[in-house]
Amino acid sequence: MLSVDERERIRRAFFDEHRSRKWIERELHHDRLTINKALQDAIPPKYQRSVPRGSPMLGVWRERIDALWATNETLPRKQRLTAKRICELIQAEGYNGSERSVRSHIQFKHKVNQPPPIFLKLDYDPGMDVQVDWGEAVAVLAGEEERTQFLLMRACYSRKSFVRAYPTQKQESFLDGLASGFEYFGGVFRTLWFDNLKTAVQDVLKGRTRRENRHFVAFRSHYLFDAVFCTPGEGHEKGGVENGVGYTQRNLFSPLPVARDYADLNAQLLVACQTHDARRVAGQDGTIGQAWEVERGHLKSLPNYRYPCCATVELTLDGYGLITFEGNRYSVPVEKARKLLTVKAFPYSVNIINSQSHETIASHPRNYGKGQEVINPVHFLPLLEQRAGAFDHSRAMRRLRADLPPIFEELLARLQRDEGQGVREFVRILRLLESHSTPALTAVVKTALDLGAVSRDAIELILRAQTASECLATPLDPAVLPSRAFLDSPPPDLNLYDTLLAHPAIG
Repeated sequence: MLSVDERERIRRAFFDEHRSRKWIERELHHDRLTINKALQDAIPPKYQRSVPRGSPMLGVWRERIDALWATNETLPRKQRLTAKRICELIQAEGYNGSERSVRSHIQFKHKVNQPPPIFLKLDYDPGMDVQVDWGEAVAVLAGEEERTQFLLMRACYSRKSFVRAYPTQKQESFLDGLASGFEYFGGVFRTLWFDNLKTAVQDVLKGRTRRENRHFVAFRSHYLFDAVFCTPGEGHEKGGVENGVGYTQRNLFSPLPVARDYADLNAQLLVACQTHDARRVAGQDGTIGQAWEVERGHLKSLPNYRYPCCATVELTLDGYGLITFEGNRYSVPVEKARKLLTVKAFPYSVNIINSQSHETIASHPRNYGKGQEVINPVHFLPLLEQRAGAFDHSRAMRRLRADLPPIFEELLARLQRDEGQGVREFVRILRLLESHSTPALTAVVKTALDLGAVSRDAIELILRAQTASECLATPLDPAVLPSRAFLDSPPPDLNLYDTLLAHPAIG
């Protein structure tokens, strides 16, 4: 490689001494290509490696890194593994090298070299500001991959975060996420920063002026915080939570979390949020948890009760004991059916309420599909008791029998054999599910079959006996009883009354 001294000698010979390229080539012993490069630029070119720098610690881990990087082709774009995340994964598997080696290998092998983002540093006061945003990520729920929406709240001072997943970004999910976040933080921040999402903003007017959704205004009035909406298209105004969404996708949702349902998934996310309190953010003196201890005392107190984060609508019951909400039908107990009912739709459940007494008469898991029937077969048992002829063809009974343990079919066969037409008695026994759990009734049915007493009265008697044995009063501890000293005192002398009556003042 040409040294800077040799480069200078060539340039002086050509420009100052007016030597020809042929003379320089003959006298200074350089080829024509080298001479031309020296004449083009006095600054030597930066050296570039043709092979990566050796990394003995990386060793056999190169193939594992390449395999993890290859999985990015199958992951959602915002949940792909970064070099940092890959390093954390292989460190958990036994890698003892540095993140720099992993990053260098990925950059050389996969030509990854993105310019670093540049941000303005902002300072916030404790308890004042929290930024809010939605994100999207894939999780495995009940064995199937499902695209979920998660609400992220990120405290500006401490960087403490709260994440909660939902099936949709509907307003009830949005408000429930905010209320759950306040409960997680243990108080209310003074100012919340948002995008111009439709669940909060109806119209974007001039400047910072917004026409807000009335339900959002009622929610804000309940918790008494201020709302700031960013300029459209200027996401950097709440850059902390924007970065937090990406961090959540790469760290809390990668690899894909596996959960039974949303309750299980949110429990996992909550643990992850608490775990990340030990993280130290660049530019912060201590950890997130240490900064939070300073901030938590500056939050406003929570209201006395939780805001009802639901969509409320009045609906009419159809002739089959079902109400239709968002294209899906939900069952109502036959004995509590009314023509006009109130539906309160929460993010994960649908509650059906008597519009007059305000009693909740049914609660179902919320279905976000279309054209589905969400029914509780127990709701129709009183009707089946009256119309036993529909037993074999009733859709509700078929679903219930499919879900019950096989011992109930044995009970039905015994009733039909011993009592001839035992269908109505079987339905009467199933009505005990209105007040008892399926496992409890299953255990009692097994006992009844062993005893040979399979009537409704016998099974109910066994249930009552078990319930009574579980609710026996606990004997009182004499040590905690009040003093009994007054019981040991001598009885009063009744002759004193005669003496009193003989007194002149009384006589």
